[in-house]
Amino acid sequence: MSATPATVLELETPHGPARAHLHAAPGDAQEAALVLGHGAAGGVGAPDLLAATDAAHGAGLSVALVEQPYRVAGRRSAAPAQQLDVAWAAVLGQLWRGPLAGVPLVAGGRSAGARVACRTARQCGAIGVLCLAFPLVPPRRANAATPPASRLPELEAVDVPVLVVQGENDRFGMPPEGPTRTVVAVRGDHSLRSDPAAVAVAVGAWLRRLVH
Repeated sequence: MSATPATVLELETPHGPARAHLHAAPGDAQEAALVLGHGAAGGVGAPDLLAATDAAHGAGLSVALVEQPYRVAGRRSAAPAQQLDVAWAAVLGQLWRGPLAGVPLVAGGRSAGARVACRTARQCGAIGVLCLAFPLVPPRRANAATPPASRLPELEAVDVPVLVVQGENDRFGMPPEGPTRTVVAVRGDHSLRSDPAAVAVAVGAWLRRLVH
């Protein structure tokens, strides 16, 4: 993880306070910013989020790691999707009007956080979306009468460049590439813990192409 200290911001949303851990770009340069959300039951210290943070710094971006209101309140069970989306949009709006004013924003996150970033990309004016361990198809429950629905439409609805970094053995499956969607498979499963260096390489290369 980068040695750049984080500035912690408490940001109000319609569903309670969120928290952003803001890591400023190295030096005086801030060509763009990457805003990342966490997984449903995890936090902003996940290995893939930290690897992406380091990669973004190497590409000259500031990074904000965002804790959703339910996590700030100490709850582990994720809030409904609509609440997540509303809170996320409120946070990005405040960041863009405040410490990240005027810079292009790349939205993203891991797992459930990636889904939020996809659903809100157009609303938030993101120039790209980074998906770490996108949960394409949830595992089928033993008593389910029908197979679970794919979340591919959430990826397909994004009309800006998308990078998906996915573990080769992710139980949620491997999303397909698309006209503006790059998919990079790395060693490991849904946690993306096995090879954070590979995650960083993929993220850094994509961000440089996107921003520069």
